[in-house]
Amino acid sequence: MAEYSLSNRKVVVSNKEMTFTEKLYLPAILKGMGVTLNHFFKKKVTLIHGEDLKTFAPTYRGLHVLKRDAEGRENCTACGLCAVACPAEAITIVAAERQPGEEHLYREEKYASSYEINMLRCIFCGLCEHACPKQAVYLTDRLVDAEYKRKDFIYTKEDLVEKMDDRIDVSNRQHN
Repeated sequence: MAEYSLSNRKVVVSNKEMTFTEKLYLPAILKGMGVTLNHFFKKKVTLIHGEDLKTFAPTYRGLHVLKRDAEGRENCTACGLCAVACPAEAITIVAAERQPGEEHLYREEKYASSYEINMLRCIFCGLCEHACPKQAVYLTDRLVDAEYKRKDFIYTKEDLVEKMDDRIDVSNRQHN
């Protein structure tokens, strides 16, 4: 009867006897001790939280911000492209029409009356900032705060819109 196999590759396994020193595992133990001693004399990479500041790469993506223009008006027009581009579906937007007398608050006729990002779902990919045609949403170099309740990880528009007295520099994140 013919012998069938899923692949034509066969590996012959040798049952080689171990030498006496291999049976003692002495070479393996000495090799492991050498690695340990090598790490013992290297510079430590531990950072003391609060005293040492970790430096991030210029392309680090952290906390989101909704930008304002030079006059203090919100850039976001609630087009929804950031929500569509988000692979984690972490962004929710509700649009509203600008009322007469609100021209100093919003740049366009339409604005985001509600803008929420669920930070537990966000994967910080940056697709939302690339999709935004109005340069309204950016990922900053700031860390997302640790929270104890799930509802505290849902950042609302009030949490995300930058304050006029605390402008966030995103010049290294801007693209043409």
